[in-house]
Order: sequence, then C-alpha cells, then structure tokens
Amino acid sequence: MNNFLDQIIFGNPIQSYFILAIVLLFVSMIKRYLSQGMANLLFKEIKHFAPDIRQEEFSHLLLKPLEYFLLLIAFMITADHLNFPPELNFKVYNGYTLKNILDTILELTLTVSIIWIILRMIDFISLILSKAADIAHDITDNQFIVFFRDFFKALVFIFGAVAFIRILFGAVLVNKIIAGLGIGAAALALAAKESIENLIGSFIIFFDKPFRVGDNVKVDTYQGSVEKIGLRSTRLRTREKTYVTVPNKKMVDSILDNLSLRTQQRVDLRLEVAGDTPAENLMKVLQDIKDILKRNEKILEDFIVNLHDFTKDTYVIQIIYMTYVIEGVQYNALRSEVNIALVKALENRGAKLSSTKVEIVER
Repeated sequence: MNNFLDQIIFGNPIQSYFILAIVLLFVSMIKRYLSQGMANLLFKEIKHFAPDIRQEEFSHLLLKPLEYFLLLIAFMITADHLNFPPELNFKVYNGYTLKNILDTILELTLTVSIIWIILRMIDFISLILSKAADIAHDITDNQFIVFFRDFFKALVFIFGAVAFIRILFGAVLVNKIIAGLGIGAAALALAAKESIENLIGSFIIFFDKPFRVGDNVKVDTYQGSVEKIGLRSTRLRTREKTYVTVPNKKMVDSILDNLSLRTQQRVDLRLEVAGDTPAENLMKVLQDIKDILKRNEKILEDFIVNLHDFTKDTYVIQIIYMTYVIEGVQYNALRSEVNIALVKALENRGAKLSSTKVEIVER
C-alpha cells in the first residue's frame, strides 16, 4: 500500500493527491458550519450597532461568499505543497506557460471572492441604516442610503477592475492608466461642469436637508410636492399634477420656500361694503366679525378687524387672521366656514357687499 501511495505521478506522490482530495472534501462538508460560525462571531461584534437586525438576515448575506472563500483558501494552501508537473508546464500563448495561466486564474478567483464579501458587507451596512431610517419615517434618508450604497459599490468595482488589470497585465499598465486618468480627469471635469455642480448640490441637499421627500416647496416659479431627490435633479409634482425636473444646483442656489415647514397660515381678506351702509350698522358688522373669529377655536387670538379704508362708494373692511390649520382640505373647509359666517353677518345687519377681494398670504 505504501509503495502505491509513494508512486510519483506528474511530479508528486499519489499520497499528496489523496491529501488534497481529503482536505477539499472535508472543507466542502464543513464549510457551511465554518461560515455560519464566522458569521455568528462577526454578528456578535456588530449587533449592538443594529439591534433591529436579525441574525438570519446577516447570515443570509455573508454565508455564500464565505463558503466559497473558505473552500478557495483551503485549495490554495493545500495545492501550494504540490509541485507543478514539469511536463504540463508548456507554453500556451506569447511566452505564458500553463502554470502562469492557472496561477492568474486562481488570483482572479480569490479577488472576485473578496469583492463579493465586501459588497455583501456594504449591503448589510445599508440594511442597518435603512432600519434606522424606517424608525425615523424619513424617506429622504432611505434615498440617501441607496445613493451611498451604490456609490461605494461603484468604488469597489473600480478598485476590483484595477486589481484585475494588475493581475492580468502587471503594475506597469496600471501606472500608465492612472497617469493618463490625471489628464483625462481634468478634461472630463471641464466638460461635465454642470453635472458635477448638480452632484455637489445633491450632497448639500442630503446633508443640509432644506427639504425632504413629500415636502411642498416653492422655487422660482414652480411649486409642488417633492417626489424624488436624485443625483442630478429633484422631481416636483406640481399642483397642476405636472412633473417638473429641477437641477439640484438650482434647488440649492435659488431662494427656496419650504411650505411644509410653516407652523401657521395667514389669511388677508378685504370686504368692500356698499357706501350707503349706515355707520351704526357698519360698527355692528365689525363687532360681529370679531365675535365670529373669537368663537372659532381654529383661529388664533391676535386677529385684526378694522375699517381699513373708504371711498365715495365703498367702505373697505380689513380682516387678517392666523390659523394653525395647515393641511389643504381642512384649511379650505375653515375658509369656507368663516366666509359663510361673514356673509350671514352682513345680511343680518343689512349691509350690502358691493365686491369682494380675497388675498391669501401664507407663511
């Protein structure tokens, strides 16, 4: 038996091939348990950062890449003790031998495995942040997380591509590419000046948060609800239900009024009463209007009711009041309720309304 195991095949004893096969078989059988154990240890170290993340979610992300990584490491360590058969080390292409090609494939496979693990870690970190954003009920934070998740994944792919080029073609080509990118990046930056400014604007929006998804904003001549904050632009759904795309640079540089952050709304109303109304009735109308506003619990106390101006044909009554009602439907219902009460007050005092001018100033 020993004589059989000591026989040399392709530069190595049969015993070495048996050891390689047994190690690979053993690692294949226990790789799931090893990966699960490594994932559990890693989860214990980071679980206090993510109390709402279940261990199954973390294991699901890392289990597969860890299994292939362990199997690959076991193969590389064991195969390193074998001698590559000289008779198989023939030239394949342009001076590259079969051993060189196999070593390159092994390095590429290991690089892919490491990149896979890093990408899954990025997914896990974004999952942690998404859970925190869900608790805060902030849609903007979720978009922020998705943006940076894709951004860091793109960086990993870029570094992975550089590593592939280095493995395949050597460090000299990598140095040439980096040197060429220095000049190309300057030209690209000049050509994409507007895009870069919009990208910087998106960072300012994400960090400074002058508005969030769902806010009703007014910028220049456009007013609408923010539906999406992208890398280049912000999308608004206007009151006419059109879809407006505003560059992020404009959203940052322009004067922006976030109507959703207002705490009160102001109503400025002018009533033009006929000039033949007796002064006594006019005074009673003013008092009735004050009583109407005072009785309404949704109207703040510091309202203004006075005879603002008059002409030969009309008396101009000024009514200014503030309300904490912000939501559109409720606000319109309050306006309607107050206006009907004003019309009834005029009718009760025999005051005719010559014309009505309504001006709303919202703050």
